[in-house]
Parts: sequence; C-alpha cells; structure tokens
Amino acid sequence: MYRIISVLFLISACYLSIQAQQITLEDIFIKRSFQQSTVNGLASTNDGLSYTTLENGGKQIVEYSYKTGEKIDLILDIQAFNNDSIRNVREYVFSSDESKVLLMTDRKPIYRRSFTAVYFVYNFVTKELARLSTGTQQVATFSPDGERVAFVRNNNIFLKSLRFNTERQITTDGEFNKIINGVPDWVYEEEFEFNRAFEWSPDSKQLAYIKFNEEDVPTFGIPMYKGLNPVHNENSVYPGEYRFKYPKAGEKNSIVSVMVYDIKAGQNIKMDIGTETDIYIPRIKWNYSGKNLGIFKMNRLQNKLELLFANSYTGDTRLIYTEKNKRYIETDFLDNLQFLPDDKSFIILSEQDGYKHLYLFDTGGVKIRQLTTGKFDVIKYYGFEPLTKMFYYQAAAVSPLQREVYGVSIDLNTKKKIILSTQKGTNDADFSTGFKYFINQFSNINSPLQVTLHEISGKQIRTLEENNKLKLLIADRNISLKEFFTFKNSEGTELNGYMIKPLNFNQNTKYPVVMTQYSGPNSQQVLDQFGISWENYLAASGYLTVCVDPRGTGARGEDFRKCTYGQLGKYESDDQIEAAKYLAGLPFIDGKKIAIWGWSYGGFMSALCLAKGGDVFKAGISVAPVTNNRFYDTVYSERYMGLPSQNPEGYDQNSPITLAAGIKGKLLLVHGTADDNVHFQNSLEFAEAMVQAGVQFQMMAYVNRNHGIRGGNTTMHLYNMFDNFLKENLK
Repeated sequence: MYRIISVLFLISACYLSIQAQQITLEDIFIKRSFQQSTVNGLASTNDGLSYTTLENGGKQIVEYSYKTGEKIDLILDIQAFNNDSIRNVREYVFSSDESKVLLMTDRKPIYRRSFTAVYFVYNFVTKELARLSTGTQQVATFSPDGERVAFVRNNNIFLKSLRFNTERQITTDGEFNKIINGVPDWVYEEEFEFNRAFEWSPDSKQLAYIKFNEEDVPTFGIPMYKGLNPVHNENSVYPGEYRFKYPKAGEKNSIVSVMVYDIKAGQNIKMDIGTETDIYIPRIKWNYSGKNLGIFKMNRLQNKLELLFANSYTGDTRLIYTEKNKRYIETDFLDNLQFLPDDKSFIILSEQDGYKHLYLFDTGGVKIRQLTTGKFDVIKYYGFEPLTKMFYYQAAAVSPLQREVYGVSIDLNTKKKIILSTQKGTNDADFSTGFKYFINQFSNINSPLQVTLHEISGKQIRTLEENNKLKLLIADRNISLKEFFTFKNSEGTELNGYMIKPLNFNQNTKYPVVMTQYSGPNSQQVLDQFGISWENYLAASGYLTVCVDPRGTGARGEDFRKCTYGQLGKYESDDQIEAAKYLAGLPFIDGKKIAIWGWSYGGFMSALCLAKGGDVFKAGISVAPVTNNRFYDTVYSERYMGLPSQNPEGYDQNSPITLAAGIKGKLLLVHGTADDNVHFQNSLEFAEAMVQAGVQFQMMAYVNRNHGIRGGNTTMHLYNMFDNFLKENLK
C-alpha cells in the first residue's frame, strides 16, 4: 500500500511539475515561443497582379502572383551582394516605375517612431547597388518619378539625384533643440503619430515640408548613468545628461511653418498659414493632381481643424473645410482623409452623427453624402477604386469586440454594400493596386493569425499563413485562453471584459485575481483577437486573470469614448473598482486577494485605483505612470483635459499624487530613469507624496531604460519581479 501511494504521489508530482512548466516567462520574453507568424514586407506591384514580401530574415525580396498565390520570382537576394554593410533589410520601397528599390538597414531608434538608418539604392536595370549617402539618414523617400530621393540628416533636408549621383542640401538652418526641417519634433511625433514631415508633389518638381522652431520650448534633462547605451563620458565618474525639447501641459510648443522647395528655381517658398502661432500643423498632403497642397491646421485645444489649399508657387492659401467638435477631434481624422482623382472631392472619417463614419465632401466644403451609417464606428479607411466607385473600410459593425472589412459604393442608385471578411473575430486587409485582390489577416481569441489571399469578390485563393506550428504548441502546452464576459456598472453601463481561468479550473475553488488593463482614451484591450502573453502565464500560475475596458475606450461611439473629457481617470478608475467588486462577488474568486496592474496609462490607472479603492485591492503594480497630467505633454494632456489654467481641478482631483493617502493595498512602483515619454519625475513626485502620507510601498528604478523598459536582461528581471511581488501578496 505504501508503495502504491508513493508511486501515485510521484506521478502526481511529475504531472504538477509538467503543468507548472507549461508556459514560462522565458517562453514569452526570450524564446518568444508563442509569437505568431505573418507575411512580412507585403507590397503590391504597380499592375496589381502580384505582390512582394520580405523573407529569410530580411535577406530576400520575393514576388508572388495574386491570381494563384504561387511564387513568381526571387526579386532580390541580399546575400548575393557580398557586402558586409547590407547583410539584411528592415524595410524596402520600390520606385514608381519599379526600376529601383530603396533598402533600409542598420536601423537605430531615436524616439518611438523616429530612427536613423543606412539606406541603399539598387538599380534593377544596371544591376548596381549604391549607398544613398554618407553617414545615416532619416525617412529617405523616392520622388514619384523615381529620379530623386529626399531624406533628413541632422535636422536638414537633402535631395539625392540618382541620375547624376549628386546631393543637394535644401535647408541649412537645422540645429538640434532649435530648428527641425522635414521631421517632427518630439511631441508631434508621439501624439500626432508620424515621423516624416515632408511630401513630394505628384509631378516630382516640388517638396513640401514642415519647419519646427522649438527654440522657446522648455528643455527637459534626463541623467544618464553607466549601463547600456548611456549618453556620457565613459571615463567620467559623473553622470551624463540627455537634454531635449519637451512641452509639458500649458507650456510653449514649437512654432511651425509650411515650406515648399521648388527644384527648378532652387527656392524655398513659405505658405501662408495665418498670423496665429499657437497652433498645430499635424499633416500636409498634396491633392490628387498636385495643383494644391493641403495643409491641416488645428487650434491649441484641438477641437477645430481647418483644411487649407495652398498655391505652392505663391504661398497663397484658401480655406476648404472646417471640422469642429465640442470636445476634441480624434487623430485618426488626419490619416483617413483622401483627396479623390476627380480633384473635386475628398473623403473624411468624422464623428458628426456621434459615431465614426465616412463622409464625402466637395472642395467647396459642402457635404455630398454620408457613405456609412449606423450605431458603430468605422475604424480604418483603406481607399477608393474609381472604376467600380467603391470605398473600402474596416469597421466594428457587428460588435465593438470585432473588426470586419467592407466595401460601399459611391453610387446612391445601387446603394451597394459588401462584406469581404467572412470569419468572426478581428479582420484587417491589404489591397492590391487597383483593388482586384486583397490579403486578409484574421484571428480570434481561439485561433492564431491566419493570412489568406482573396479575389475582391471575397473568394479565397490561397492560405498564406495559418500558424500550424503554434496551434500544435498550444495544444501540447494546454494553455488557458480568453473567455468574454460583460457586467453593468452602478450607472447601468454595460462594460466588456475577458478572463483567463487557471488550468484545471474548479468552480468550487476560490482563486486570487490579477486585473490587467490600459484604459486610455480610445484604446481597447478586450478584442476578439489572438495573443498569448504574460496574462496567460499568470493563469498558468494559478491566478484568474481579468481585463475590463472601462468608459473612455474605443469602438462604442463618441459619447462613450469622450465622456472622460476634462477629468481623465475618474470614470475609468470608477469602472475598474466596480469591476473588482463584481469579481469579488463571483463564487470562484477570493475577493480578499485582488490585484490590479498596468503600464503607462494603465500604470496611472492602477495607482489611482489603489488610491480610490481602499480595501478593494490587496495589491497593485504601477509601471511608468503619469501621476499628474501637468507633467505630461501639451498635445495629449490638453486634447483630453483642456489647458491646466482653465481646468486645474480636472488635472489635480484625479491625480494619484493628490489621493496618495488613500492607498491601503501593497504597491509596486516601477519606472525607467531615461523615460523620454512619461518622465521619471512622475514616479518620484508620487513616491514623495506617499512618503509624506505614511504609505509604505516598494519601488524599482531601471537605469537608463526608456518607456518600454527593455534592453539586455531587463525584461526578464522586470517580469520576475512582478511574479515575485504577486506571489508574496496574493498567495
């Protein structure tokens, strides 16, 4: 009997050991075992009959047929060059006639979207490979005729003639922390979400660009210590310092101007954008023919946007369209505006009826018609096909949790509307030139990414990727996946959530809970799409992991999304606290062992929930939090909060610093000392408030790490610390 029991005990112990090892932090962050495969570097050819991809670790560009999905040719083999300077390619772009290709290598990040790189040009006719220029460049871009490449180096714009192999510098006043030409300053890059501020005219004769004068913008200094990639003298015992222009809420922004360089005249012409300087120019865009340069002009509060048409030869401008909103204008308005080939009309994505929909306007500013309608949000506009007069877009029409791909006709007589995606979940499309084919990327909570090739009718031609290896690995590891749920808060608003239950879940067992969230404006974490991450590891470790999207998040209309205006944090934290209380009432949850964690806005939220939630949360992890929006940048803070001088209560009443004394649960506060986005200042000011309030907490600072807190062994150290903190406080 003793022997039988011992054998059973050993079998049980081995089984539990296997279960415990089913998913590890190494699997997620080092081996990346659960990373989904996709089709990289996808680009349609000019004729719309084939597409190219980047394969073999960036060493080959391969061409495939849309009609069959079969491989046509190996377009370029980087390995054949025998050039140590170009061992692989990160990105590539063909010239308009496809006789040349621009290859980007040796990419080094600056901020979130900006980077320097080494570029090469390969000529398919002469079979020659040449480095674009000396040193490194930013945002190298072919002219439409393929004869030139424009790029930025050291805040100035250069033009490289590929025909004559000559280089022309068209601006000379660029200087770090003073004048920037052709690329955005820090706050524009981060909050208006772009990294190139110049545009070629369609005839390749002119280059329009934005000039940023940031001399009067306050400078922020970040101490840099010895560690990975420090900015300091290696031989000095004193830390270095990185100083850059960062406008905090209420402070001065860059003064911007719009310029056009005329290649033949060799002259820079200034466009007339008015005398008001406290404005934003978040985009410039030529109309279809290139006869007019579209200039997007936005006021400081970001609730009024004017579209100007500029004569690029004289600088004269005229107002074409005005978009207004009683709260703020979403940034997706900027990239979803398209000038149509008739040169008489354009498409916008606007919230005029309370939901994001596509509208057709003429260049006199008169609405022709609303193209999409319904109580749902259009998420993305793909483009217009003139022959069939169809507009293609992505929407959350079935559910806020899902995404579908649609087409709608401009012709009122047919009122034709089609759905191109067929599977329930999250769908996104890449269309061929001419919109005869599309490649659909689909996943849902149970199915990894599936990439399929289709005719525009929707007929599937071929499966390009279905992640079969990942499916087998998931089946072998027996990993718990997401389950959706909803609950109503005390105001009767239904909120969407998901939970990941521990393996071998038992309805009669009470589990500790870890709530994960981001909660920021127009964000969404609760989506019907696949992903295995840290939250799945937590579930495998015995926690019930839960995520709830509060009020203020996306795909549920303007009122739901913008109810947080002027008081960021209030409704979101109320909803997270009520979600925790709802969970505590479920029979399989230990209501005394609930933790909440988050990063960035989610870090702000977890800190605020602990401060407002009292005994609701046993513990919380706050990573890189904004602890008062006064410390954050102008564009983001003022878009959602207004100016600090006009809304001081909104800034301070929902700040974790103000409410620090209310914290009762255990708090782990984490920040990178070189965070250029959410400055370490936020956590230090919060820490001081907790010290003075007598609140005990744990704190970790990662030396020279930015907002992502990555580099070397940092990620593993970070998540092992999270893991240990939760074990100490929830188990």
